Amino acid sequence: FELHPAPLVIGTLMLTASLWLFHRSHKDLGRNWSVTLELREGHALVTHGVYSTIRHPMYTALIGYGIGQAVVLPNWIAGPSYLVAMVLVFAKRLGPEEALMREQFGAEYDAYRERTKRLVPGVY
Repeated sequence: FELHPAPLVIGTLMLTASLWLFHRSHKDLGRNWSVTLELREGHALVTHGVYSTIRHPMYTALIGYGIGQAVVLPNWIAGPSYLVAMVLVFAKRLGPEEALMREQFGAEYDAYRERTKRLVPGVY
């Protein structure tokens, strides 16, 4: 397949920004990070760093990575496959994750939800 300069540059920038956001999200979460839906002993509600504007920056990063891949790869199957998979996984996971956080942190999480968006600052 042939790579064209504009999509390659745009996609690479998107991939790079997404990798930075993923790393930053992970760093801001610190020991609170878990691959599963669980709260660790002493779990704290993280509202600083990238979490000050969106509640799920790690998911935003992975979706952004999928968009970058779709732009870079000129193949209608390989290009968007990761993006589609991530959107489906997160569509199923976001609700239960937010319910778990609300159950654990109550009014503190409600206040956090009021001042932040789920995935895109100021939008959603």
